[in-house]
Amino acid sequence: MNIEIVIADITRLGVDAIVNAANPALLGGGGVDGAIHRAAGPGLLEACRALPQVSPGVRCPVGEARITGGFALPARYVIHTVGPIWHGGDRDEPALLASCYRESLQLAAAHGLHTIAFPAISCGVYGYPPERAAPVALAALRECLLQHAEMQVQLCCFDARMASVWREALNPA
Repeated sequence: MNIEIVIADITRLGVDAIVNAANPALLGGGGVDGAIHRAAGPGLLEACRALPQVSPGVRCPVGEARITGGFALPARYVIHTVGPIWHGGDRDEPALLASCYRESLQLAAAHGLHTIAFPAISCGVYGYPPERAAPVALAALRECLLQHAEMQVQLCCFDARMASVWREALNPA
């Protein structure tokens, strides 16, 4: 399987695309979203503003993905996806989270990209428990990689604790 877990700053990875755990407006925010916008520079915000709204204030609904250039990032592209807010797991959170990973990978494949790095989508301020998110994400990625075997996926964790959660889900005992 072409999945690797790394501890790194996603904004410094030299991959074809990094995935941004964005909000529906795609205009920047906190966490990884804010870090990506700061590192990419003002061009990213302009590109996001140019994306059409599908409803007032929403450029990317939960579970979907959009792509822009990477601007000042080492990555050539940013794939923006909006993960679900955790409400205990009974509001379709697993299906929506899986959709984020699938749609992002499918968008990368449609653009001919081969290396893509994901953060732990929804595991920050959106409150999705990492121990529950990791198996959902990995199942979705494995499913997609069956059709896109040429792709290399990095799961970029911000610290060793998060990486250990993802490693355990990737290689269960």
